[in-house]
Amino acid sequence: MVGAVTAFFGATVGLVQNDIKKVVAYSTCSQLGYMVFACGVSAYSASLFHLFNHAFFKALLFLSAGSVIHALADEQDLRKMGAVITRQPFTYTAMLIGSLALMGTPFLTGFYSKDTIIELAYGAYKVEGTIGH
Repeated sequence: MVGAVTAFFGATVGLVQNDIKKVVAYSTCSQLGYMVFACGVSAYSASLFHLFNHAFFKALLFLSAGSVIHALADEQDLRKMGAVITRQPFTYTAMLIGSLALMGTPFLTGFYSKDTIIELAYGAYKVEGTIGH
């Protein structure tokens, strides 16, 4: 339960941030919530899989964010960033791939790590619902 709340809290707080580094940091809190949730249902290997997946793509995002900040004269406010794709197309593509992977887009490893955690959670607990009884 703590892991699920942490995942939701980190994602929700990250949505309202304007600093690019804070957005990436709160995204990390959210992903750690997934890992704690996986450990809570005794899916330790799935948690480790998600940890390695998260570490790889989060490093990509932090390095890309640093590149964008450096290219925009140390500007970290997302509201003041624009047309990054025209200034840094490679960095834009790297950030897009890293973001899509961590969001759980199908056919990227983030999808498989999150899907494994959800699948093992459903297997650990029987989920039933009754209507009208």
